[in-house]
Amino acid sequence: MATRSSQPTVLLVEDEPAQREVLAYNLEAEGFAVARASDGEEALLSVKEALPDVIVLDWMMPGVSGIEVCRRLKTRAETRDIPIIMLSARSEEVDKVRGLETGADDYIVKPYSVAEFMARVRKELRRTRPSTVGEELRHEDIMLDAQTHRVTRDGAEVKLGPTEFRLLATFLERPGRVYSREQLLDRVWGRDIYVDTRTVDVHIGRLRKALTQFGGDDPLRTVRGAGYSLG
Repeated sequence: MATRSSQPTVLLVEDEPAQREVLAYNLEAEGFAVARASDGEEALLSVKEALPDVIVLDWMMPGVSGIEVCRRLKTRAETRDIPIIMLSARSEEVDKVRGLETGADDYIVKPYSVAEFMARVRKELRRTRPSTVGEELRHEDIMLDAQTHRVTRDGAEVKLGPTEFRLLATFLERPGRVYSREQLLDRVWGRDIYVDTRTVDVHIGRLRKALTQFGGDDPLRTVRGAGYSLG
């Protein structure tokens, strides 16, 4: 099963090496991990190996086109929710409509400025992984400020270690979603780091203790045989 990195990852699919490296340089300068692909087949293989948080996809490529890559990814349950930003020299409205109807979440016409490109990427991350761009997350009486790394519950400040903070941020991004231990390891620790799944249980215990230290119900739910969820 494909996984995600704990660091926000952008898959950059562009067959022009110079353009690909300019965009990659700017993404990495802002703290993103960048996976690169030079054609559609390579892009599909990359997504199968590791799920990115955003895909930047050039329309015109040799072999499998960007439109076809977009279509395939949006028909699969495990990839349909990944935001896709389509890059294209096609500026006609009919082309933009076709790209969006195929499933692209945004469409940028070439030539474009790097500032505009970065703003579009941040916009998609703000929607899907808000904690990675410094957004404030709330669920019932729990508030997490990703910018200041401050957590409160019912107004009282909750002190969390870095791992517990990332765990809570993951849960707050999708309240109600059940995460398996393996998914939490990939999202919080990173897919390239080996950590025993029992470590997840230890940190969940610490997070529970911190969130209930001033009273109140335990907001974390253990789903037997599946994992954990918030709410």
